[in-house]
Amino acid sequence: MASRDDTTNDEAAAVFDPLRPMLTRVAYRMLGSVADAEDAVQDAFLRWLDADRTTVREPGAFLRRVVTRLCLDRLKSAQHRRETYIGPWLPEPVVEPAENDLDDDVTLPLMMALERLSPLERAAFLLHDVFGLDFEEVATTIGRDPAACRQLASRARDHVRADRPRYPVAREHGLEIAEAFFAASRNGDMERLRGLLAADVTVYADGGGKASAAKRPVGGRDDVMRLFTRLATALAANPSRLVRYGLINGLPGFVTVEHGGILQTTALEIGPNGVAAVYITRNPDKLRHMSGALH
Repeated sequence: MASRDDTTNDEAAAVFDPLRPMLTRVAYRMLGSVADAEDAVQDAFLRWLDADRTTVREPGAFLRRVVTRLCLDRLKSAQHRRETYIGPWLPEPVVEPAENDLDDDVTLPLMMALERLSPLERAAFLLHDVFGLDFEEVATTIGRDPAACRQLASRARDHVRADRPRYPVAREHGLEIAEAFFAASRNGDMERLRGLLAADVTVYADGGGKASAAKRPVGGRDDVMRLFTRLATALAANPSRLVRYGLINGLPGFVTVEHGGILQTTALEIGPNGVAAVYITRNPDKLRHMSGALH
């Protein structure tokens, strides 16, 4: 026979569980880490169990506030980790199947831009501009008055404006470019690859000091071509294994297993003149949440 506590916890979970995906999206966009986002949401659940739920009229708003505040606390310690990170830092990749119909303008470049904001700017921008909360609710959530929240969001908007999607690419076209990029880079078709790249293309590779990757971004088509020419030699001896094409943090790309069994994601930012940026994640810590499902 279930105890009263078990019944109460089941009731709390019945309210919380439908909200978990939304809360995880908030936390992930705040933190850029799947594992940290899931931990923050689980901490919020434990607080929900301990809360006087009879006084909560809107559980979604209440829990969004809890998650946001937990994320603000976590960002303080994350800032130091980012400052000492080896090589370019990229958010943990979230891969959606190619057939996914969701549209999300919080793409990988924008998430990188969010890293340059203060935690409060980041929270105000995400809650208002992305999740559509009014400034009264934002103020309640982050503990500032509405006027201050407007200023925080405005400053954030100015910082990230250049990194919002400006060149819409149809999903099918983006995935066609991803397929062409994979084939050219893996088959050593350097002329085909060059034709896909914008003149000012930049490659960011995140190995985190745990997998081989360039320690600095590589910019300009000529330098990027030299990089991929070197990689083509290595790939000839140790070919990539394609796992899937899909959307990686909103960008077309692909998941592969590379030499040594290293899982890797490659995301392509496409501009009017070709591939404007290539984002490669190789740090195994950032891919752990994917490895079981993708091998």
